[in-house]
Amino acid sequence: MTVIVTDTGFAQDDWTGGFDNADVLELASDADLSTLELNLAALKLVRINFPSFADGRGFTLARQLRLNGYTGRLRAQGHILADQYAMARRSGFDEVEIDAALAERQPEDQWLARANWQAHSYHARVRGSAA
Repeated sequence: MTVIVTDTGFAQDDWTGGFDNADVLELASDADLSTLELNLAALKLVRINFPSFADGRGFTLARQLRLNGYTGRLRAQGHILADQYAMARRSGFDEVEIDAALAERQPEDQWLARANWQAHSYHARVRGSAA
């Protein structure tokens, strides 16, 4: 079972389109977008796998997709920690998919503590707008 994390907390996965359709793209963290022929407008969901919490390449992929005009649903999947949630949102992810074991070790309140992701940045702290 997986848990979806959004700014409002834990939720069940509401994606009903399946993951093997032409409108879904699954990317490994080491994917090179420049070698892929992508029709971003046709994609409804892009899911980027994080094989380890120490592998931050997925954040870069998310940012590149957004800068290239992708406006659909963008999901980080795998080993993301609650401490990384704000970074995931700032880099362009809409949601994070974690397994039930991680959700148990890092309960919803730990993720919600980072849900105000705009305030959890270096720039916000420098401006004095973060508590």
